[in-house]
Amino acid sequence: MDIVQFDRAAVLESVRVVERAGPGDWDRPTPCDHWTLRLLVEHMGTQHIGFAAAARGEGSGPAVWEPRRAGDDPVAWYRGAAHTLLDSFAQPGVLERRFALPEIDAEGTFPAATAIGLHFIDYVVHSWDVAAALGVRAALPPAVVEAALPIALRVPGGARREQPGAAFRPALDPGEGVGADGADTWELILSALGRSPKWSPPQGS
Repeated sequence: MDIVQFDRAAVLESVRVVERAGPGDWDRPTPCDHWTLRLLVEHMGTQHIGFAAAARGEGSGPAVWEPRRAGDDPVAWYRGAAHTLLDSFAQPGVLERRFALPEIDAEGTFPAATAIGLHFIDYVVHSWDVAAALGVRAALPPAVVEAALPIALRVPGGARREQPGAAFRPALDPGEGVGADGADTWELILSALGRSPKWSPPQGS
């Protein structure tokens, strides 16, 4: 599998878990600080639309990255945004392009494989975020999870992760013994990106 196929698997899993949400679920808390499930899904769909534009060479304008609202049917809205992204990434020659991602670098562009890798790790983790909020499990193929780990470990740390709205919080200690004897890859990914693998919704939510 190449990075486009890995990303497709993560996006389709995110659609699957979002489709588990019912009308009473959109105010649920999520592992993303201060984001309800609705806000998280709106962020995810907005990023799909922005990355789809970037794949077409139209990502430099700030308007394509402005937050979108999901309306009365967040599941259908999210599904549509995800398939817009998948169609854009499936275009011939996409891996030969450069992507403008002004939220990351306002001046430069990124090789397609790097840009799609950034999108991929986001949707591996966001699939887990949505699943955790709903009390279900994310189910990605082992090869996809293994491919995500080196990308997660390369995400820069530093002050940027401390800022409000940061995509990833500062890395957490994954726990004693992790890294030996076939440690859980999900735990390593989540901890590297500031998620507690043991997160669950607060009682009463």
